[in-house]
Amino acid sequence: MPQQTPDRQSELNSPLTLPCGQVLPNRIMKAALSEALGDPGHRPSDRLETLYRRWASGGFGLLVTGNVMVDRGQLGEPGNVAVEDRRDLARLRRWADAGQGHGSRIWMQINHPGRQANPLAGRSRPVAPSPVALKIPGASAPQELDEAQIEEIIGRFAETAAVAEAAGFDGVQIHAAHGYLIAQFLSPLSNLRSDDWGGDAERRSRFLFAVIRAIRANVAPEFAVGIKLNSADFQRGGFSEQESLQVLARLAEANIDLIEISGGSYEAPAMMGQAKAQSTLDREAYFLEYAKAARSLAGAVPLAVTGGFRSRAAMAEAVSSGACDVVGLGRPTATAPDAADLVLAGAKEKLAAPRIRAGLRPVLGRVTDVKTIDGFLDLQWHTDQLHRIGAGKNPDLSRPWWKTVGSMLNRNGVEALRPKRRSG
Repeated sequence: MPQQTPDRQSELNSPLTLPCGQVLPNRIMKAALSEALGDPGHRPSDRLETLYRRWASGGFGLLVTGNVMVDRGQLGEPGNVAVEDRRDLARLRRWADAGQGHGSRIWMQINHPGRQANPLAGRSRPVAPSPVALKIPGASAPQELDEAQIEEIIGRFAETAAVAEAAGFDGVQIHAAHGYLIAQFLSPLSNLRSDDWGGDAERRSRFLFAVIRAIRANVAPEFAVGIKLNSADFQRGGFSEQESLQVLARLAEANIDLIEISGGSYEAPAMMGQAKAQSTLDREAYFLEYAKAARSLAGAVPLAVTGGFRSRAAMAEAVSSGACDVVGLGRPTATAPDAADLVLAGAKEKLAAPRIRAGLRPVLGRVTDVKTIDGFLDLQWHTDQLHRIGAGKNPDLSRPWWKTVGSMLNRNGVEALRPKRRSG
């Protein structure tokens, strides 16, 4: 085994105490991936428990679940778990237990899709701060939320967090990135309101901070509350890096335990590397430069960076340099559910990073953007790996692209041909 620089290796292995007092056993986090493994009643399935039991044995200090929706009528995709009340508490407890079996902490990522809701999955018209449609084929304008509906959704976030605590989860992560509802409030492109919930940057952030306050008032002080925030949404005139840093500075005073930095939306998917220069891709961590700028603003709140990490050297450098406190791994955990153990034990210098591309490229290129198809197919292929693990099987890195086309049609019907929200 190659010799490691002692201080860097020990940094990845070292525990991290969060502001609420909770201790993460190491600095590697399984970041959110949308598993699409809820049962037809939007409850956690046995396959979801099997998947998290496997990840729990993989050495991660923290497991963050995929999207758990706060409203059963507003879902991002078929297979989402939704938690509105305590009706499924027993199943939720089994899910939490599965993720804690080997000392990992498990947090429930809680979310509302807003205009990114799939009307066929949720059976309701999508809602949003303003009636502005997504810039993707087939998207229609959502219904604009009124004041009472906004307050109701804030209460839903607080109730879902309380249920997560009652079920034994160690914390929640508020999803405020990737173009979902909270990010829609933050962005001047999707929030055109002229009342107290829109307008300047401070009013556009009001919804986010109202959600945080409501959750904190509804859970114990030792229950962790984290957030996933965009560094920017990478759209002209959208939520900018400057605005993001302003929000982050306020989060430092908002009783938050961990800020995970990501970026982009499903109109400009920077979180999947599609909006990044080659130099950024080569150094692996897509959002590390932002994290360095954010470090002084975050104060005592730890930072996590997710997106692009593959090599142990890059992970160790990111933590030892102080740029971030936690390294998040997303898609690598779908092909190596023991990725943290492999990195921490020095068994792998670099994690596998399959990039799935569609066949029939000359034909597809005549009718559509092949890069968009490739990105969507890549996410679906990784979802297939999660479903294999949930079924008690090992990942299949040789799975051909055309089998993924078949499986996504089987999961979602013809609606699978529309872009979906697959990463958390």
